Amino acid sequence: MTKSKPLFGLSDGLKQQMARRQQETIVEAEPLELNLGDVRPSVQPVPPRFSDPAQFPGVKEYLALRQAGVALGMTDPFFRVHEGIPAATTRIGGKEYLNFSNYNYLCLNGHPEVTAATYEAIQRYGTSPSASRMVSGERPLHGQLEHALADFLGTEDCVAMVSGHATNVTVIGHLFGPRDLIVHDALAHNSVVQGAILSGAKRLSFPHNDWQALDDMLRTLRPNHERVLVVVEGLYSMDGDYPDLPRFVAIRERYKTFLLVDEAHSIGVMGATGRGIAEHFGLPRTCADFWMGTLSKTFSGCGGFIAGQRLIVDYLRHTAPGFLYSVGMSPPLAAASLKCLELLQREPERCRALRRAGRLFLELCKAEGLNTGNSAGLAIVPIIIGSSLGAINISSRLFTRGVNAQPIFAPAVEEQQARLRIFLCSEHTPAQLETTAKAIAAGLAE
Repeated sequence: MTKSKPLFGLSDGLKQQMARRQQETIVEAEPLELNLGDVRPSVQPVPPRFSDPAQFPGVKEYLALRQAGVALGMTDPFFRVHEGIPAATTRIGGKEYLNFSNYNYLCLNGHPEVTAATYEAIQRYGTSPSASRMVSGERPLHGQLEHALADFLGTEDCVAMVSGHATNVTVIGHLFGPRDLIVHDALAHNSVVQGAILSGAKRLSFPHNDWQALDDMLRTLRPNHERVLVVVEGLYSMDGDYPDLPRFVAIRERYKTFLLVDEAHSIGVMGATGRGIAEHFGLPRTCADFWMGTLSKTFSGCGGFIAGQRLIVDYLRHTAPGFLYSVGMSPPLAAASLKCLELLQREPERCRALRRAGRLFLELCKAEGLNTGNSAGLAIVPIIIGSSLGAINISSRLFTRGVNAQPIFAPAVEEQQARLRIFLCSEHTPAQLETTAKAIAAGLAE
């Protein structure tokens, strides 16, 4: 038997796994002739709740909430059609609204240079790579974007994927297994939870931002597992606060864990030049193993990325199912994100304007006696209402006052934590922010 040549420079274990799959033979089976008369009913009858779509868990509660909203005369706050580029304002149903319901933090979506770069990419590459990047879907823009992101963040390498949610799911699910432990913040994004479930590892959560509780957990649990992954976020999308990252870095060193920082909402928002929570704390990128981010917010595209050590990033590029078995990122989206990254570095004043807007709005809300939870006043400020119907009600009242702000309620948050979630952008003016804070207070008073 001749020795096979190395494949993509991958590890011996991976090559052996791939070789075993190649050696599997496909056995041709005889066509199966099915006589429907031979099909017998189940011995035990299937209860209707297991065959009726309306009986899926959660459907009854969903319908009850919708019916209660209709009975109270509330308008549906979801799936509103925006008739232009949403930024500080937006147009819905032919009317202009103050807008606090999108992630266009630095107002780069719709920027003339971003639009021009997108048009150019369409003319040169079309709208789709039409294949997985590994086989025939690679375009120059993909590598350019990844190199630019790695340089911007200060990591060795970066791989971009077509979905932010799928990035966490496939990376966590692919790298960790049944003998491992994944410990994440109690408010971690759904994608982190789904990735942990997919991995088969033991999954636990620690109280929000409580590094001491995490330390206590690992002191007991670390010896019982092989690899341990700790997951925190740079800026929490529901509460607008952030972790004491140096404390979590110290825990990483103490217990020899891996650390993944989800910077979906902190890139472009935190740090003097928008480089995220590591820049905010003055930490080197080597303080964590995986830096996850999205392209749908600051970078005005769609997709996600993982940045970190070159070896592990390249391994993911060749083996992660969510990358390997997915079509490559659309070229115009890659071009848009690449241009946004250039503009972010050229115009850092956008980050400063966003932070000013966040601080001012937080102050205005507190002056009105609104419950803003633990928000740091960066780009996300929750207004805690305390019930799902109450959150829907106040959102509906605001809409009649010309303010578009979405409610967040159970199961996304606990019922008593139902809220409005306010997303700010760099172009919100002090007058717009004052008007909104007063409108929320007036709506609650009603």
